[in-house]
Amino acid sequence: MLKKACLLSLLSVSIAQAQEHKSYTPTAFPDRLIMGYQGNVATSQSMNWRTDSTVIKSVAAIVEADASPDMVAKAQTIDAQTERVVLEGKTVHYHSAHFTNLKPATQYAYRVGDGTHWSEWFHFTTAHDKPAPFSFLYFGDAQNDIRSLWSRAIRGAYSKLPNVQLILHAGDLINSSNTDWQWGEWFEAGGWINGMIPTLAVPGNHEYFKMENGNRRVSYHWRPSFVLPENGPQGLTETAYYIDYQGTRFISLDSQGALLDSVVLEKQANWLLDVLKTNPNRWTIVMHHHPVYSTSKGRDNDEWRDRMEPIYRQYGVDLVLQGHDHTYGRGLNMPLGKSRKQPDGPIYVVSVSGPKMYEIGLQDWMNRAASNIQLFQTIQVSQDTLKYQSYAVTGEKYDAFELIKNAKGKNRLVDHDPELPAERLELPAEYQKRNTPQQKEEYRNRFQEYKARKEAELKKISNR
Repeated sequence: MLKKACLLSLLSVSIAQAQEHKSYTPTAFPDRLIMGYQGNVATSQSMNWRTDSTVIKSVAAIVEADASPDMVAKAQTIDAQTERVVLEGKTVHYHSAHFTNLKPATQYAYRVGDGTHWSEWFHFTTAHDKPAPFSFLYFGDAQNDIRSLWSRAIRGAYSKLPNVQLILHAGDLINSSNTDWQWGEWFEAGGWINGMIPTLAVPGNHEYFKMENGNRRVSYHWRPSFVLPENGPQGLTETAYYIDYQGTRFISLDSQGALLDSVVLEKQANWLLDVLKTNPNRWTIVMHHHPVYSTSKGRDNDEWRDRMEPIYRQYGVDLVLQGHDHTYGRGLNMPLGKSRKQPDGPIYVVSVSGPKMYEIGLQDWMNRAASNIQLFQTIQVSQDTLKYQSYAVTGEKYDAFELIKNAKGKNRLVDHDPELPAERLELPAEYQKRNTPQQKEEYRNRFQEYKARKEAELKKISNR
């Protein structure tokens, strides 16, 4: 009886382990559908999806959107490109389609499939072919408990700003680079949102893995899963790239590749110089995973900062969006005591959208900080104003500022920190449990220094 009980117990454990993660087995029906760009954003649109290996040939249908279902009969069909990929010993097919010669600022309906097994119809709107107001969402690391807890970040963000035009992800979308169920959770969390709003993403350190020969490379899932611009440096296809969108240049950089190899760092820096020298846009936004200025205790990416920050300053980058540190910080690198209303460099943001949390460092560069809170960001861009807002996943506004650009291209910062609720800076439960009394005392001291600095800054502002 004891032996039988032990076997039943082991069987129960095995079943529990098998049920721990949802299965994401592909079928003939399209899944993991996501939009992106590989051409002019005003006249083209690209998308990517997955099926099982029985689907040899895929197509995509498109038509100008109409409230009448009769639009379906008017749709034109194009052939998709199919790529065979072996992941975890299983063969799957990824497909990509590229609609071209579209009308600017026009709503279209599309679906993808093999002619028999179709996705639902989705809507998207092409960009204007000239500067015009638009908005986008920005997320720091999702990484852990993606289906369970990160899903509320992307769905909450879409609910807050449903007319958004782009979604940006600053790396560490998943935790283990080649683990299929984690990618399945990420795509499930975004769901149909990914099929309606184009995505720009950069890889983080968790998208990289070590091969048998000791070299590190980006996940086998990365390029098959996304359809991103291919205009980056050689060897960094779809991990470093840029697009121009309605008066704004978005530049995505592969900081992990750079930190692994100084040659890759220099290659990206030289490419970035060329991209910024020829930039005709009024606004410039850069995204990468590793922060120029870290928010977490004990972290510093000095090699990345020393090479990139001078370039950002020289060419007037307005905003740098980052992840990696699993805390929140927003600020700019200016000497203490100097007015921060006239930034002489970009505004830096580090954010986290998933549930993995670290201890915050509360460094001097920060104007607003947060610890132990899941966040998402909405950014609205017009000719003269960039409006930034950060929200808790429960919907409360946590941070906000505007950049107002004058005729000469210089920014004025309007910081709403004094009007916002008190900062949430408590240690995550994990650190409260494991930190020694001395470590807790060190954190309290940092907190008091940070609080005193901010109070002094506010006093100077009120006395002007």
